[in-house]
Amino acid sequence: MTIAVGDRIPDVKLVKATAQGPEAVQSSEYFKGKRVALFSVPGAYTPTCSAKHLPGYVDKGGELKAKGIDEIACTAVNDAFVLGAWGKDGGASDVTMLADGNADLAEALGLTMDGSAFGLGKRGQRFSMVVNDGVVEQLNVEAPGAFQVSSAEHMLGQL
Repeated sequence: MTIAVGDRIPDVKLVKATAQGPEAVQSSEYFKGKRVALFSVPGAYTPTCSAKHLPGYVDKGGELKAKGIDEIACTAVNDAFVLGAWGKDGGASDVTMLADGNADLAEALGLTMDGSAFGLGKRGQRFSMVVNDGVVEQLNVEAPGAFQVSSAEHMLGQL
């Protein structure tokens, strides 16, 4: 079953990419007491993710925070080292990179996709959500191959 607005984020282990290296975090702790703009990409360094998705959140970060977002986070079924390098290359110092290397979060949310045809295996779908103190406030799931409703611009319009 896919997560819905009003549902609590499932409690799974993620790995946060930090300057000091990977740091294990529980999703229940990470989302506790703050309003987070979370977006998911099928993979770091993939074309749409690198050209549009991440740059949009980097560019619009100040505007999102001005509308009540405490933190911006990106998740992908990649390891923390890859996400950390991608964030650094993308100038995303204000975006928290949350690695979902085993797809635990994507599976718990009901938002996986099969990228086997492209050699990617199981991945998380492209989506965005606003999570307020662990509860989904907004949810935007893209159709396969699309990039519209999970953009930073779309989220700004919802806030």
